[in-house]
Amino acid sequence: MKYQKHIFVCINEREEGAKRQSCGKAIGEEIAAKFKALIKEHKLKATVRAQRSSCLDVCEDGPTMVVYPEGIFYKNIQLTDVTEIFESHIINNQPVERLTLTFEK
Repeated sequence: MKYQKHIFVCINEREEGAKRQSCGKAIGEEIAAKFKALIKEHKLKATVRAQRSSCLDVCEDGPTMVVYPEGIFYKNIQLTDVTEIFESHIINNQPVERLTLTFEK
């Protein structure tokens, strides 16, 4: 595996009036950019990657993102949450429980 952590941030944007909400390109772009800046600042470019993603199909909980290889989804992400997710999950392998999206089995 090339990356120890791979972050996908939804930037999907739907037309106004769509039945499902969208994570929105504007906030998604900012979230992805902040993750990229933190990766660079911590010199982790060889082991951690953050990128923009199309729809992650959990629109009602947006803005959303997912971290692999764990497959942990985060919901209602705000720019102010990025540093906490980065330090807790990406650096210390401890998901941020209050933002974790759980799926019914």
